[in-house]
Amino acid sequence: MTVVISATGLWTPEASISNAELVASYNAYVERYNAEHSAEIRDGLRAALQPSSVEFIEKASGIKHRFVLDKEGSLDVNRMVPRIPERPNEQISLMAEVSVKAAKRALERAGRNVADVGAVICSCSSLQRPYPALAIEVQDALGAGGFGYDMNVACSSATFAIQNAIDIVRAGHARSVLVVNPELTTGHLNFRDRDSHFIFGDAAVAILVEHADIAPPGAWSVLGTKLKTIFSNNIRNNFGFLNRADEAHRDDPDKLITQQGRKVFKEVVPLVSEMILEHMAQLNLRPSDMRRLWLHQANSNMNRLIAERVLGHEASQDEAPTVLDVYGNTAGAGSIIAFHNHSDDLKAGDKGLICSFGAGYSAGSIFVQKV
Repeated sequence: MTVVISATGLWTPEASISNAELVASYNAYVERYNAEHSAEIRDGLRAALQPSSVEFIEKASGIKHRFVLDKEGSLDVNRMVPRIPERPNEQISLMAEVSVKAAKRALERAGRNVADVGAVICSCSSLQRPYPALAIEVQDALGAGGFGYDMNVACSSATFAIQNAIDIVRAGHARSVLVVNPELTTGHLNFRDRDSHFIFGDAAVAILVEHADIAPPGAWSVLGTKLKTIFSNNIRNNFGFLNRADEAHRDDPDKLITQQGRKVFKEVVPLVSEMILEHMAQLNLRPSDMRRLWLHQANSNMNRLIAERVLGHEASQDEAPTVLDVYGNTAGAGSIIAFHNHSDDLKAGDKGLICSFGAGYSAGSIFVQKV
């Protein structure tokens, strides 16, 4: 049975933050912090914070800009947290709302009536709540039938959910499955941490996975999928419902994202490169068969090395497009945004790879061919 990706949809907030704006806010915080603790710093009892710079951010990550839910709260030196008011239960939740916006755009691009959708999967790096499932709320808001459930596989959430959607279609449980990936990642970003304050941006994507016999023109047939996980603490977020049971550590920095960037780089590049090459061999694909790679958008240097190992040469922007500079790291949504923005120009028969990797460690590869 052939399963296809019929369409994708993308939503981003209206507000955005440039590196220069982010650096100005962070450095103002550093200056105030060092002044308030000057005596302890002088006596060697506390380390002084180091300022950031636009050059440091771009060299470390390739990020230049990101879309955000709330600009003012994130940049306010007295706050440095997005200001997102809690909603009453009677109002659609924020993550469901942005998922619906991305979903409607995917359905419109596919020319698909929502009544045809038989399942909804909401998969993202950080879920807004444990229950009821956001996917069921999205299902209700759209008027879709069937069933829905949530998933969380960090930055591989979208590709793992696509694999689940493919399995649902192949098993005959639904002919059209909607995957939504709302990544409101600035909510768990520590804007006071020099090594990570620039990483994330907010976005939501949707992917429509369907049986080939109902696919619209220009769909992408799925040639094969592969998932891989290896446990690591190098990217971690310890926020959870049990935090309230230990007041002493409830608000510690580890309740936001923490990572050992150099270790992640050193370990993930070979892990993902080898997984892709192994998957290609299983599908009898050669590097020369690959028209385009849509890789996870976390670090431009990491992507450059992975693409070079897979293709056997340094990849051009056409071969491995980057959206990191505009959107920042949008967790699970990154590779889908790259696919969404850089796939319409390819012709029937062209092959490509959608690939994610991140915390877990987790990695997912999906080889596709344009119909």
